[in-house]
Amino acid sequence: MKIGAPKEVYPGEARVALTPDSALQLRKLGHEALVERGAGLAAGFTDEAYRAAGVTVVSDAKALWSQADVIAKVRPPIEGEIAHLSADKTLISFFYPAQNADHLEKARTTGATLVAMDMVPRISRAQKMDALSSMANIAGYRAVIEAGGAFGRFFTGQITAAGKVPPAQVLVIGAGVAGLAAIGAATSLGAVVHAFDVRPEVAEQIESMGAQFVFLDFEETQDGAATGGYAAPSSPEFREKQLNKFRELAPNIDIVITTALIPGRDAPKLWLADMVAAMKPGSVVVDLAAERGGNCELTVPDERVVSDNGVTIIGYTDYPSRMAAQASTLYATNVRHMLADLTPAKDGVIVHDMDDDVIRSATITRDGAVTFPPPPLKVQAIAAQKPKDKPPEQTPEEKKAAEAKRFKQQTRAQAGAILVGAAVILLAGLIAPASFMSHLVVFVLACFVGFQVIWKVSHSLHTPLMAITNAVSSIIILGALLQIGSSDWLVVTLAAASVFLAGINIFGGFLITRRMLAMFQKS
Repeated sequence: MKIGAPKEVYPGEARVALTPDSALQLRKLGHEALVERGAGLAAGFTDEAYRAAGVTVVSDAKALWSQADVIAKVRPPIEGEIAHLSADKTLISFFYPAQNADHLEKARTTGATLVAMDMVPRISRAQKMDALSSMANIAGYRAVIEAGGAFGRFFTGQITAAGKVPPAQVLVIGAGVAGLAAIGAATSLGAVVHAFDVRPEVAEQIESMGAQFVFLDFEETQDGAATGGYAAPSSPEFREKQLNKFRELAPNIDIVITTALIPGRDAPKLWLADMVAAMKPGSVVVDLAAERGGNCELTVPDERVVSDNGVTIIGYTDYPSRMAAQASTLYATNVRHMLADLTPAKDGVIVHDMDDDVIRSATITRDGAVTFPPPPLKVQAIAAQKPKDKPPEQTPEEKKAAEAKRFKQQTRAQAGAILVGAAVILLAGLIAPASFMSHLVVFVLACFVGFQVIWKVSHSLHTPLMAITNAVSSIIILGALLQIGSSDWLVVTLAAASVFLAGINIFGGFLITRRMLAMFQKS
């Protein structure tokens, strides 16, 4: 089959759905790759690079749409592009069928097969095709870069001869893919990052990345991730509590990055005008939900505005396109994996298996029929983890009773061990000869003294393990030296071997310690 990637016609779109590297992988599947002339220039991929990868460079879009069997795009097709479709063609691109019902109907009448990359289900097997997550990852990272460009100070704190610089305080609202990417980027730059999400189960992920989770004192009454990994709409009571928390944080936050968005819905308003007014002059708000209205009340899509109190609100909607080379590489890989699933035999023949969960969910038109929305998945999508039940707080009386109970149990266990030990020694004294008992007393005292000597060794320039092994080896050498003057050749041989082996352990320990210390020296 011929897989073609036209030049994107959406204004300002710099991404391309096919890269030279992905084209080489498509050839291994038995496909031939086509690309429109200049399609990858904005992303840094020249026509010469495509030709070197064995890609046929087509002169214009009309020729490409007519020659290609499968068309791979980034943006949803416009009316002029839909007109090029026919029953023998397959289109793979973002489409957002819930918001583009008119275009979906027009595409249906062409008889073409449409595969929407935004409809790939969030199941483990489909992660390699999850283009929404790939683009959200880039958007979260780029949001921090945009914030840094608008913010007039360092992210990290510094103490210099010229004075002390406090670290930037960053708040990330929404800990999905974009939010976690923003947390990682801001943390790596040295900022103090706070993060909020309606799903309490993501608190561990946030804290593992070095950020602080913003908790709400609110009784949980909903499953925050009941919609296949996305956050569910909040109740009015929860929303009010959430907004009050944001108002409390606003005066101390330098950078706010909002990522809260539920597919198919307008973006919820989470950072209101009064919160912007409470922020310090020079602060920045980056709204990643601007395309759906924005999480900030003052966001203007595709624009960068400054509030009356000097807060910059960035409402760009093309963050992936601002990192076109990286975005194109990731998106082309997602498309290539989709084509790999559509070419199970790797023989260049597309097999559109509608019994496959991933292919069925992503297919929105097929054989002149609209197949959106897809049926429920056979494999359950990623769901929320149930929050762990916290044990009830004990009263002072209950704590006192529990401590008394533990003390009694420990006392009984210790008394039992002493009685059993005494009984064993008494039995040995009745049966064993007198010489055995004298040796036993010496052995027990030696164990006690040896334990005290070994575990009271100062670690100083040693690691604890090295100090203890050296102490044990020293006791072995001392015992061997006492026996080395014996008249029995076997005892002398064993004692000499003990001194030799223990000496190796001691000297080797010092040598290793010296090398470890050398690692921390400048020269």
